[in-house]
Amino acid sequence: MECPHLNSNVCITIDSSSFPHGSPSSWCCSVCRSNKSPWVCLTCLNVHCGRYVNAHAKQHYEDSQSQVTGGAGQKRCEEQEKNAQHLVCMDCSSYSLFCYRCDDFVVNDTKLGHVQKVREHLRSLDNSPLAVDRRTKRKLLESNSPTSKLLKDNGGASALSAMGLRNLGNTCFMNAILQSLSNIQQFSCYFMELPAVALRSGKTAGRRMYHTRSQGDTSVSLVEELRKTLCYLWQGGPTAFSPDSLFYVVWKIMPSFRGYQQQDAHEFMRYLLDHLHRELQGGLNGAKHPALPVPPDSVKVSGDNPTLSQDGLPVPQDEGKLPAAGGKCCINGSSTVVTSIFGGVLQNEVNCLICGTESRKFDPFLDLSLDIPSQFRHKRAKDQEPGPTCTLRDCLCSFTDLEELDQAELYMCHRCKKRQKSTKKFWVQKLPKVLCLHLKRFHWTSYLRNKVTTYVEFPLRGLDMRGYLLQPEEALPDRWLYDLVAVVVHHGSGVGSGHYTAYGKREGRWYHFNDSTVTLTEEETVVKAKAYILFYTERSDKTTPETDTRR
Repeated sequence: MECPHLNSNVCITIDSSSFPHGSPSSWCCSVCRSNKSPWVCLTCLNVHCGRYVNAHAKQHYEDSQSQVTGGAGQKRCEEQEKNAQHLVCMDCSSYSLFCYRCDDFVVNDTKLGHVQKVREHLRSLDNSPLAVDRRTKRKLLESNSPTSKLLKDNGGASALSAMGLRNLGNTCFMNAILQSLSNIQQFSCYFMELPAVALRSGKTAGRRMYHTRSQGDTSVSLVEELRKTLCYLWQGGPTAFSPDSLFYVVWKIMPSFRGYQQQDAHEFMRYLLDHLHRELQGGLNGAKHPALPVPPDSVKVSGDNPTLSQDGLPVPQDEGKLPAAGGKCCINGSSTVVTSIFGGVLQNEVNCLICGTESRKFDPFLDLSLDIPSQFRHKRAKDQEPGPTCTLRDCLCSFTDLEELDQAELYMCHRCKKRQKSTKKFWVQKLPKVLCLHLKRFHWTSYLRNKVTTYVEFPLRGLDMRGYLLQPEEALPDRWLYDLVAVVVHHGSGVGSGHYTAYGKREGRWYHFNDSTVTLTEEETVVKAKAYILFYTERSDKTTPETDTRR
């Protein structure tokens, strides 16, 4: 967005002596001395940690506001507010600008171009010989650390093999999903092996199209931009990749994600997979993508496969329409890599409590949205003893348990010819290769959408789905066991605010993806995360049969 407060807040003179020494990306917060995500105030040049560390930059802004509004007379107060508001900060790593009054990242500049001058100065400091020498020494120390030695001994890659993604302005929701998908090997390998799509004829035929905002609507391909992004992420490198071309395509084909406001990562993932599936099915401007054959054991929801009641009568249904628990994609038509990897099938059983009629319906899904059981949601006082820990098994059981539908969801019984009280139960008819589990952490109250902060314990290995299968005896041995490959975490209190990060497993090592920053981490850190989305991959025959005790 464009900020109206820049001219009154960014009026500093570029003077090297006014800035701290060293590389801007390694400056330390003047309060907590943390060098993670340093932000510099463009009014006074004080450095504090950003919104997603200890938020001392925000505290600096709030303190300045209290000084402006308290104590002095009205005229003096207006003068202070005009000249020294400390509203605007710059991220010293990505050089993006944030205004606390607007509560958003901003893209404009002052009339005299002060913001761009600050950016250029910070870049010059970051590229100075002294800063480069310090980074080289730091990398040398890291290469001699026990963790790095362990990686070398095991033949693994260093942390630089996993590349970060630049935050383009509250795009952490997109970055977390992209990093998670990139660590699902069968998904990312498919896209990276696709040939480049030639979207135009004539002089540009056969060339790779690197889209800009000046090109028209017909020049966008979500598949192509995702392919290039995944290729960059797997190439690795010392600097983060900027997914601006992909974000531009998202703006074009997903209008609800336009702008720089915070979005829900789960909603974005569903839209992304939906549009990928459709583009892969149909092709764009004559550029077809290879379709995958439909697996023989899959269930295709169409008019040829109606829902049957207990007495064999067909029950009308919305063809291909998914319930709230499943993904948004329609699985009708040819299979794609999306449905081949993420696609599963639920059997929805509804029983009329009056006449006993049972109806069964097959619902395809790309992910399962699980409620956190209400008994685990209550916040306890500090002096209270901690209650039982909520586990992923509790959430799965709550999803598949028999429940009686309330008055708002009365079932239209085709034998009774009217809406009746009934019960509902889900079974998993077919498990996907990659099981995506979304924990419902946001729910609406009368006025607000609150967040459920309950910790849910989840296994790193050996998630056993056999107890939720409709016919477990027909499943292949060990094909109901899943191992964790990625986790999306939401930090903060609300869906429209906060920050998204992701954990991903690559070549046997866990990484933490926080926009531009990628760090090696341990399993103990991963299991402590308050997960929002979990990605589990089906255990292959070559995987060591090790089952995690955490459920």
